[in-house]
Amino acid sequence: MARLPVRKELARLIEHTLRSADATRANIETLCREARTHGFGSVCLNSSRVAQAAHWLEDSEVKVTCAIGFPLGAGDADAKRYETEIAIDSGAHFIEVSLNIGRLKDGDDAHVLRELRDIAEAADERPVSLYLDVMLLTGDEIRRATKLAVEAPLKGITLGGGSDATSTSELVKLVRDAAGTDIGLKVDHQSFTLPEIATLVKAGATRFGIVHSVKLMESVPQSDAD
Repeated sequence: MARLPVRKELARLIEHTLRSADATRANIETLCREARTHGFGSVCLNSSRVAQAAHWLEDSEVKVTCAIGFPLGAGDADAKRYETEIAIDSGAHFIEVSLNIGRLKDGDDAHVLRELRDIAEAADERPVSLYLDVMLLTGDEIRRATKLAVEAPLKGITLGGGSDATSTSELVKLVRDAAGTDIGLKVDHQSFTLPEIATLVKAGATRFGIVHSVKLMESVPQSDAD
């Protein structure tokens, strides 16, 4: 098993995540306060909350990741591009765009690639990741989507919706095989245990999108606090 990261090292790998439809202003403010307190790498939220998060995280090292087209990814490519432009104008540091799964399943890789290139251009040199709902994709489709992301070129892949760390670690290895080591690889889930984090890091994950991030930090052994 890979070495368990200590508290500060672990915190920098985490995107403290809140993308629920009923998230309120107060919820977002709490998210940002927790991110500051624990030193998380970033927060991840929907585009209408980017400006608020950027304000509350001003003068901190915590970055803002904006989810584009989440969760379906099936919106028009121009709409996703416009949402990206608004997010950047509002202060987003990173963009995470949901794959148009139906187009990929149609075999319309040209459409998917064109959309990803448009998003990368709209992001104005900010890193863009492609969000893949692994419960709706086959292994071959994940590999194809990864190769399109590399070609676009995007900076990362996010694997979301996985059922457990063991099966997800196999998908992490699949993405690494398709993309190599130069692309970032985030695993997105409600919660993780420390052993699950270690397993996924060993497989090749570089970041973790977590809703219950504070609970995870509270589970770090006291001897690893520094």
